[in-house]
Amino acid sequence: MLHNILLIIHLLVAISVIGLVLIQQGKGADAGAAFGGGASSTVFGSQGSGSFLTRATGVLATIFFITSLSLAYISTQKIKPTSVVDTVIEQKADVPAAESKPAKSTSDVPVSD
Repeated sequence: MLHNILLIIHLLVAISVIGLVLIQQGKGADAGAAFGGGASSTVFGSQGSGSFLTRATGVLATIFFITSLSLAYISTQKIKPTSVVDTVIEQKADVPAAESKPAKSTSDVPVSD
């Protein structure tokens, strides 16, 4: 249950990070804004949306890394690695031994040791 919730959060954060990165302007757009590109009339103020989007991307990237590490830890705790040899040994340990002596043969053929 926790794994599924964490996976959903992880996917939503990943999609959000992709969206925020695509929304941000490149470094070349700053030169045009410095010469009166109309940045003073934006919603985010005269500095523009750069600092807000950069900070939001950083926060979402941190959440993405935390959820990635958490999912990796939970996945390793669910799976118990077992080998075929260990399984056979455990099955033989569960079955009690009937006799410690070998059974006597009823045939006339001699057995060589």
